[in-house]
Amino acid sequence: MTLPQSWFARDARGWTCEPPDSGAAAFHRGLPGYAATPLAEAPGLAAELGVGRLFVKDESARFDLRAFKFLGASWAGFRAVAARTGYAGPAALDGLRAQLRELETADEAGLALVTATDGNHGRAVARTARLLGLPARVYLPRVVPDVVIDRISAEGARITVVDADYDGAVAAARSDADGVAGAVLIQDTAWAGYEQVPSWIVDGYETMFAEIDAQLSAAGVSAVDLVSVQVGVGSLAQAAVAHYRSSALAAAARPRLLCVEPDTAACVLRSLADGALVSVPTDVTVMNGLNCGTPSSIAWPYLRGGLDAAIAVTDDDARAAVAGLASAGIAAGPSGAAGLAGLRAALTGPDAAARRHDLGLGGDRPPVVLCICTEGPLTPRP
Repeated sequence: MTLPQSWFARDARGWTCEPPDSGAAAFHRGLPGYAATPLAEAPGLAAELGVGRLFVKDESARFDLRAFKFLGASWAGFRAVAARTGYAGPAALDGLRAQLRELETADEAGLALVTATDGNHGRAVARTARLLGLPARVYLPRVVPDVVIDRISAEGARITVVDADYDGAVAAARSDADGVAGAVLIQDTAWAGYEQVPSWIVDGYETMFAEIDAQLSAAGVSAVDLVSVQVGVGSLAQAAVAHYRSSALAAAARPRLLCVEPDTAACVLRSLADGALVSVPTDVTVMNGLNCGTPSSIAWPYLRGGLDAAIAVTDDDARAAVAGLASAGIAAGPSGAAGLAGLRAALTGPDAAARRHDLGLGGDRPPVVLCICTEGPLTPRP
């Protein structure tokens, strides 16, 4: 598949939105194993990119799941089950689980968490279900590697592999949730009539950006110039836009926002170029977590309004970025390394001068840049 273009840019720093909901942070701090993940500085990669400082938020250390997704899935799972059961206690997973056991609500209603995934989101939903004492049913597209299936199964979920792409797996999960009493759909993409749960997932990701702010401040950095963020259906990018385009943030502190997608599944790039939300056909990619053909409907207004640039990268770009992060002591999978791959594609090579100009990086002050390693490798290093 050949994209009509692999780059889109404009200046979106004037677009603002309501400040993000930060209510999930206290909930996350109460989860077993919570700790703020590291913010690593990578001077060697900064020199390669021609920037002053490069920081990498290392989500490969998030809980023992090695990915950022549990921040969204745990908060949305808690909120959705609490709403379904009428729980009005403290915002704590253990409190809800205790009520479920006491009232036997789960058994009586046949409660179960249901989702579709191409990787880490499904594992995060399955972990949330396990912590609540609920079953989980997870639908996966046919291209997902066996190691991903095994990791989700290890959380106790019932797995169904669908002979379809990611969008087809989502359709199967929707059908399950519509047809089975007690099914609670925890999906990180939205569509007409299904917006609340994906919104809670996005709210959960704000915890990560609040951590970044505190860590940058501790490093003596008051603001960054460019943030690179991966895009699948767009929920993480929506969270980034909500954070960095908040009306509570001073204009001078708003960075440029670059989104990064596989060239085989660049639905946001295509939508930005067309000026309307569109779906694209997808193909196999090593960036499994980003292999999505349709942006989330609630993410799209934020992406359309608040993203400054979009770029598509190849599997070879992602593999090289994995090696680049490893040289800085950061263990990443291909999806996790896509943020660095996007920075390399934008800031180096024959078109770099024009793209740096598009991103406002042509000033005298060396820019400060941030990317997110959203996940570790499928097989952790020994």
